Amino acid sequence: MPSQRTLRQVTLCTGIGLHSGKKVSISLKPAAADTGVRFFRADLGVEIPAHVSCLGGIQQLQTWLTKDSASVETVEHLLSALCSLGIDNALIELNQSEVPIMDGSAAPWVYLIQSAGTRELAAPRRTLEVLSPVEVRDGDKRMAVYPAENFKVTYTINFDHPLLRHQEKTLDITEQVYVDEIAPARTFGFLKEVEMLRQRGQALGGSLDNAVVIGETGVLNPLRFDDEFVRHKMLDAIGDLALVGHQIRGHLVVQRGGHALHTAFATELLRQTDAWRLVDTRDPVTAANAIRIPARQSAR
Repeated sequence: MPSQRTLRQVTLCTGIGLHSGKKVSISLKPAAADTGVRFFRADLGVEIPAHVSCLGGIQQLQTWLTKDSASVETVEHLLSALCSLGIDNALIELNQSEVPIMDGSAAPWVYLIQSAGTRELAAPRRTLEVLSPVEVRDGDKRMAVYPAENFKVTYTINFDHPLLRHQEKTLDITEQVYVDEIAPARTFGFLKEVEMLRQRGQALGGSLDNAVVIGETGVLNPLRFDDEFVRHKMLDAIGDLALVGHQIRGHLVVQRGGHALHTAFATELLRQTDAWRLVDTRDPVTAANAIRIPARQSAR
């Protein structure tokens, strides 16, 4: 039976918060079985589970969690890397409210996790196996999951811009596929929106070093993939869905999604308990093809 995993040793780094512009020190630490992924605000002494039960308000530009008087923001890229690399349990300690943006992708987090190594724990994993479809709609936005033998993502984006009118991609998500095809994809934004965001006190740490910036006729910095935009949306969806608290076996389909839709869907999926079951992943082949989401916290 596949076991839960944690980091082998502590790994740490510093970076800049995308929206706050503040310097952040962050440490990724091993954790015991069945504790899941938890954020610890060292400056406030408050621990916040990475779970839908701790979601803040409407998730627009980033996903944020809150507990008591503390919050932690822009958690999606780190969670995406942790769950896709099989880290079920970890303590994420930081001294500010925002996880650093790094280069705008999950690749730096993959590097840190791989550098720290992993360690198996004496507790089995359980997978959330989808038995019947679950769907959330918001106007022309849609997110659904269907029964499948492994974890697969189909994502479609449409924007009113020549470069982004339509991109669609489907990938079977294994650890290696994630590392090679999804993790390097960076967050993106439109040049015309940057000044507006900064006037609202957001995107203060944004630059061409940590985001793909899209002008009226093209991008201002080179792309890593021709379809980097839809790949990053897949990265975000995986990170937001990590807040479910279990591995998932199913085919995720998203159209015109964003953090608000992703997190609403994660909440709805847990609510519809008749649409899935928890199973022990005894088959190592099946386990390798299921997305590894942090051990579940209490959701109901």
